[in-house]
Amino acid sequence: MLRSVGQRPVAADGVDPRVAELRVAVARLRRELAGNRQEFADRVIAEDELAALDAMALSGIPEVWRLRRSLLLIAGAVGSVSALAEGLAAVRRAVELFGLSDQAPTQPPVRRSGRPGS
Repeated sequence: MLRSVGQRPVAADGVDPRVAELRVAVARLRRELAGNRQEFADRVIAEDELAALDAMALSGIPEVWRLRRSLLLIAGAVGSVSALAEGLAAVRRAVELFGLSDQAPTQPPVRRSGRPGS
């Protein structure tokens, strides 16, 4: 397949394969989380962030900093649940497919308070 510089491959259905991979990984971890009966304090955070990741993927090419933020929150919420380790690793790999070079800025702008010029 020939592509111009800077273009990403697109599946026949017009979906970026990175987005498709992210959606598959998120769906898997959501199923595993729903099936896991172990109670832990941050379950709701993990569920909310997985829903946010899926919504970002549905909206097109998500912003890398938002993907990474959600990934960190999910990892913090479920990181101690060994039964979810493989699903979490799949989400991490899917987020890494977006890389840092695809979008700028990679994080939100920092607002500084204080005196001008400081």
